[in-house]
Amino acid sequence: MSPTTTCAILLVLANAISLAFAYDPDLLQDICVALPSSGVKVNGYACKDEANVTADDFFFGGLAKPSVILDNNTAGSAVKLATVDEFPGLNTLGISMVRADYRVGGFTPPHTHPRATEIVFVLEGELQAGFIITNNKHFTRTIKKGEVFVFPKGSLHYLKNIGNTYASHVVAFNSQNPGALFVEPALFSATPSVPDDVLAKTFQISVEEVEQIKNPKPK
Repeated sequence: MSPTTTCAILLVLANAISLAFAYDPDLLQDICVALPSSGVKVNGYACKDEANVTADDFFFGGLAKPSVILDNNTAGSAVKLATVDEFPGLNTLGISMVRADYRVGGFTPPHTHPRATEIVFVLEGELQAGFIITNNKHFTRTIKKGEVFVFPKGSLHYLKNIGNTYASHVVAFNSQNPGALFVEPALFSATPSVPDDVLAKTFQISVEEVEQIKNPKPK
């Protein structure tokens, strides 16, 4: 095989891999800082006039400090988002980030991101990370400070602080707006609601227990 043919094959493979891993559409201009006030949103936001764009549009300091975890937060965790809605400079760039902080025992409930793969980098502490794929196989392991774990796009996944101290991580997504669908609110707090008998049969519980989940009694 000639060097020219080899180079051509490698170029085709590189392009194929790029297309396979990219998700948000490629940008058609150098920059497109989001302008939510325009009211126009077609698979992304309209662009701010480039004459009015400054370096500050590409800066975001919102992940610098830990989240405040309120006492009544039953999950024991809190997040700060850096998606296109908080960080307009991400518009059309196909990336975003989130920071999560956890008390001891705190967790992020099972959820999916329909538009993105998620990669986790642990800042502090010790976390159990896990995800489930469509054949119901469960992948899980412990991750610690400085370590990285990835959740494939669309997989059902969760994180829990299993250490004895505060824990935190940052994540990156290959979408400016990955979306998040949490299992419990999606099923029990949907509007219009999912029929009680469907939920009862799904979880093999009574309709009365479904109602208790939907409308818990105050403690």
